[in-house]
Amino acid sequence: MTMEMYRRQFLSATAMAFGGLALSGCMTASGARPKFAGYGPLVPDPEGLLDLPEGFSYRLLSSLDDAMSDGGTVPDHADGMGCLPLPGGEIALVRNHELVPGQGAGAELTVGYDKAAGSMVLPGGTTTIVLDAATLEKKREYRSLAGTIRNCSGGVTPWGSWLTCEEFVSAPEHIAPDKLGADHGWTFEVPAGASGQVNPAPLKAMGRFNHEAACVDPATGLVYQTEDRNDSVLYRFAPKVPGDLAQGGQLQAMRIVGMPDTRNWDAATMQVGKRYEVEWFPLDNVEAPEDDLRTRAAAQGGSLIARGEGIHMGTDEVFVCSTSGGAKKLGQIFKLVPGRGSKPDEIELFFESEDPAQFNYGDNLTVAPNGHLIVCEDQYTPVVENRLILITPTGEPFVLGHLKMQTELAGGCFSPDGKWFFVNAYSPTRTLAITGPWAA
Repeated sequence: MTMEMYRRQFLSATAMAFGGLALSGCMTASGARPKFAGYGPLVPDPEGLLDLPEGFSYRLLSSLDDAMSDGGTVPDHADGMGCLPLPGGEIALVRNHELVPGQGAGAELTVGYDKAAGSMVLPGGTTTIVLDAATLEKKREYRSLAGTIRNCSGGVTPWGSWLTCEEFVSAPEHIAPDKLGADHGWTFEVPAGASGQVNPAPLKAMGRFNHEAACVDPATGLVYQTEDRNDSVLYRFAPKVPGDLAQGGQLQAMRIVGMPDTRNWDAATMQVGKRYEVEWFPLDNVEAPEDDLRTRAAAQGGSLIARGEGIHMGTDEVFVCSTSGGAKKLGQIFKLVPGRGSKPDEIELFFESEDPAQFNYGDNLTVAPNGHLIVCEDQYTPVVENRLILITPTGEPFVLGHLKMQTELAGGCFSPDGKWFFVNAYSPTRTLAITGPWAA
């Protein structure tokens, strides 16, 4: 499949996601959309894995220690994930594994970024699951990237690849620096059609920081990036050649006019629903050996975000999840509207949780075929109760699913045809495919 074919399919899929309600005929006789009231109460799962509303069901696609087609086994700590089309009626799920030295890689790894790390290639990276697009029959499953560390989230590209991001800059005490082999905190690219482990090259022009996720605007080729830090900023990468990130480009940071701090921790300065103008300014020394990229950006007026995590490109909007933002520190979602050269970019605080029942520490997020956001919760309180939270275009939250495992949900993404929602349980690894009446 060519880059142009990928781009067209990407644009078609995102248009379908936001236009699904109108196209489905889900209208009243007057032509107005009926008020969405949720999918109803959750039905207890007899398998004790994931409770969903009536009419929804799931399939278990992959689990920790399952045998893979390359001779290895499925690693643990499944995190961010993207779904991409392949030729011949297949789709690829490219799945991150947030692993550090000492955690099992599922195989003896030989290809990776850290060849200098003694005799060991670092266990972080990605696995790829190839499915029949119509039946979800598993065709093959294999390692597609290794040698990296703490691959948290990332994002799909319009040219048919997955950007996988290292949420790692400095080694904690239990990881010996001599086992790291190289600097970390980079973004790597994995083609959806890779048949095995790719030989990774860090995309250093995209910046060295505590990466979380990324998304690409298919209209411009600009890449937006989040950082999981309490004092993070939002980054934008302008490539020299759209679609070829290895050619380098310029890393920028976001400055919201009149809004230096979006977190609302000390005062509710950023109002829900109000639009603010956005400016972008260039950053230098982006390889940041001192891990100071965000602080230097803030010193130049970059607007602070509390733990920027999930990010997703809709048709004309970028949704950004702040895990611990808001007056109650329960999480926020921002909506960035790119001007795409014709007018200034704008941003608004789309949603801020006021109660744990609404939304509690959101992480990865995506858009359903009917335009609703689906957010994966990632909270670790004494009793872990992570859920899939649906948020309507008007900002109303509903519970879509309840994970019965004591771990986080991650990697939510839709199949290109919008029929299947894929999601991971972090540990022990479980990858699920959920279907249901998305157009309701």
